[in-house]
Amino acid sequence: MDSLIDVQKRLLPDLLTVMQKRYHILHYIGLMEPVGRRSLSLSLNLTERVLRSEVDFLKNQDLITSSSAGMRLTDDGRDLLEKLGHIIRDISGIRSLEESLQQQMGIQDVIIVAGNSDESPWVKSELGRAAASRMKSILTRENIIAVTGGSTIAAVADTLTPSEKEQACLFVPARGGIGEDVKNQANSICAAMADRMASKYRVLYVPDQVSKDIYDSFIKEPEINEVLQLIKSASMVLHGIGDAMTMAERRKSSNEDLEIIKSAQAEGEAFGYYFNENGEVVHKVQTIGLQLQDLANIPSVIAVAGGASKAKAIAAYMKQAPPSTILITDEGAAKCLLKAQF
Repeated sequence: MDSLIDVQKRLLPDLLTVMQKRYHILHYIGLMEPVGRRSLSLSLNLTERVLRSEVDFLKNQDLITSSSAGMRLTDDGRDLLEKLGHIIRDISGIRSLEESLQQQMGIQDVIIVAGNSDESPWVKSELGRAAASRMKSILTRENIIAVTGGSTIAAVADTLTPSEKEQACLFVPARGGIGEDVKNQANSICAAMADRMASKYRVLYVPDQVSKDIYDSFIKEPEINEVLQLIKSASMVLHGIGDAMTMAERRKSSNEDLEIIKSAQAEGEAFGYYFNENGEVVHKVQTIGLQLQDLANIPSVIAVAGGASKAKAIAAYMKQAPPSTILITDEGAAKCLLKAQF
């Protein structure tokens, strides 16, 4: 297959370009159906004239249907899209990119989805779908899954479906609330994941960042302590990676802490730890929940983050990530990461 693709790239490059374009059209329709032509044109950055021609072709091939509500895939379209997926990953070089990053980072695996979530919001849904698929593939009969907050992890919850196997899952928040939109808080995401997978969940109604005295007081509470023990005994962690300054501001950090983070040139953040470009911890806040050192004892750690703007943050954190880490990212971030030195 690789040799055939290489030959096609040399002799028929236009054919591969057209195939990729039509694949992306089918892919987006499948994600957003029913979807209108104007929305499709804007999302794929195609002129309406070009898109009209492509849509007419796909209709004639009985791959899509159109109604007043919008366009949808036919059964043939859905089947072709699934078959094309693996071929497109080879053509676009995604599979090779995954292997290169996995080796450079020294982690368990890297999964890359097409696109750049900075430019196309729908790519975040694809990150969620890829993370949900990988998460479900490594579930065992008994699972405690610790999840962080954030819009990217919320996208994972949106794509989960009940497991077909007999698997017991308990979702727990990896840390306390961080003061963001309720739907993006770890407690809310745990509840959503449990609901979609017909499973159970526990909540942790404490702030993410606290003083030492308050921390010591909180962990003595029996109910809080019980949840913290569940978190530390998790079999899987699902977490995002944040830009350092963005996360510091979201936490409403003091001016003193902001200055420390800025002057130390922190790039990435995870679990309340701030990392510079060398992966060194340059600042840490007192958080209730999972700590960086706890990850070494957890069999499966899935980190989800995408967008070229997140590349530096991802690179900084990944130098501290445990070998059990599976990184789910997009092309935008991956191409930047490949240039980084690990």
